[in-house]
Amino acid sequence: MLEDLKVILEIQEFDMKMLRLMRLKQERKKEISHIWSLRKDLETQLSDKKKEIFQLSQQITEDEATIESAKERILKLEEQQSIVKKVEEFNTITREMNDAERKRSQAEQSASDLIDKKNMEEEILNKIQESLEASAKSSKALEDEILQGVKLINAEGKELQDRRNALAKTANADFLVIYDKLLKNKKDRVIVPLENRNCSGCHISLTAQHENMVRKGERLIFCEHCSRIHYWEEDRTAPEGAAAPTKRRRRRTVAAT
Repeated sequence: MLEDLKVILEIQEFDMKMLRLMRLKQERKKEISHIWSLRKDLETQLSDKKKEIFQLSQQITEDEATIESAKERILKLEEQQSIVKKVEEFNTITREMNDAERKRSQAEQSASDLIDKKNMEEEILNKIQESLEASAKSSKALEDEILQGVKLINAEGKELQDRRNALAKTANADFLVIYDKLLKNKKDRVIVPLENRNCSGCHISLTAQHENMVRKGERLIFCEHCSRIHYWEEDRTAPEGAAAPTKRRRRRTVAAT
């Protein structure tokens, strides 16, 4: 059983590397999504500002038309007033001229205010346009770097997956099924050592009987709290090239003669 578990442990190492790559890839994708989101926001602002300026231009055109109409009306009324003989008619035309003059004055004030606002909005539009161009220019290199990083992550992930699949063919099928289910659920290490009679996954203390069963290694032993599989750390093969542990010999005391 120990040898079978060692194979699953090797598979777990591949899976942990792939999980780290997946998280890194997600972070990189979030970074580029953030860049695209900022650019999209600027493009939306630019579009909205253009629409606002267009509407202001239309309102200015309407006010200018009102001004011209009022001027024409005043000229006609002045001509009529110059030929009338009755006081009542003269006063009526005067009132109409005053009304036309008031409309012209209001339209001129409105047009003046709108022109000022349009000029201000056009300045804002230019700043948004400059920001969009600067953002596109500065983020291009960063985007290329991120996309290249994602490409490398995909290549490394494929290599790890191929090696993992090859190793899985040599694994105990029953152990592998159990391991895969636990991994799918936890997305983290699911085969962990006992450390001072504590599960190194959930860090909860376990019984001496549980520790003894793990030491024996006769079957898979699961943590009663987190369901992870336990193994005894000394059972693992020492890393390649590492010196094997040596037992200390008790120094023999020689009695003085």
